[in-house]
Amino acid sequence: MTRRETVDRLTACLVPLYGEREARAIARSAVAELAGIPLSALLTDPGAELAVEGLAEAEAQLAAGKPLQYVVGHTEFYGRRFAVREGVLIPRPETEELVDRMVRSERGARRLLDVGTGSGCIAASLALALPEAEVYAADISDAALTVAAENFQQLDAKVTLRKADALNGLETVFPKRFDAIVSNPPYVPESDRAAMHPNVRDHEPAVALFVPDGDRIRFYRAIAQAGRRMLAPGGRLWFEIYEHAADEVVRMLGGEGYTDTEVFRDLFDKPRMVCSRLN
Repeated sequence: MTRRETVDRLTACLVPLYGEREARAIARSAVAELAGIPLSALLTDPGAELAVEGLAEAEAQLAAGKPLQYVVGHTEFYGRRFAVREGVLIPRPETEELVDRMVRSERGARRLLDVGTGSGCIAASLALALPEAEVYAADISDAALTVAAENFQQLDAKVTLRKADALNGLETVFPKRFDAIVSNPPYVPESDRAAMHPNVRDHEPAVALFVPDGDRIRFYRAIAQAGRRMLAPGGRLWFEIYEHAADEVVRMLGGEGYTDTEVFRDLFDKPRMVCSRLN
């Protein structure tokens, strides 16, 4: 088959799940990854013959809703390639903006902690961008700890990784003070589960996504409370947040003794990040 025919075939399999435009974008990325050619080659020379090893298996997985990142085993984040597998949340572009804000704001930080590190994308990116800082990372998931450790080693990112529960005993695992703590914790209410796209809902780890409807800011509250004992005076919390809980998170932070709270909006003008300082 030609490159065009290969992309068309895969696109046709994915249209029922994603619609024409997104299906074609996924198909192009998948074919380029599996064939080991630049994405641009599919557009500049679509008539070239193409033999793709593992295409049938990848096609079946993608048609079943498995995210492309899990099929190829990696994703791009903040200019670097990170390994991802089922059981570990796939990093999102909005999280790159959180990292970028921290890199610009925390240049003088000596110790940083990433809570709920998942693939390790935040911690590794901070460690590589801020080499003078000691960077630590925590997760409760063994699958996430394994993948994060692989990414730290592959990228030569100097991060100290420990198993810890964000909801209980975080300060006992990390007894020293930090200049900043960052987290992209679970924040999607259970009531939103049914409306989510199946490739996320059915394949990405529920433990990294969902929280009870009755306590949707439970992770933010627990980390903020631990932060009162873990942050150095003037230290800051950085959160990626659920857009519909921004006001609730801000009120909670004020009640826990944090000040100078800033809410940052994404490209779609949705509140997606919060930074708050401990008095």
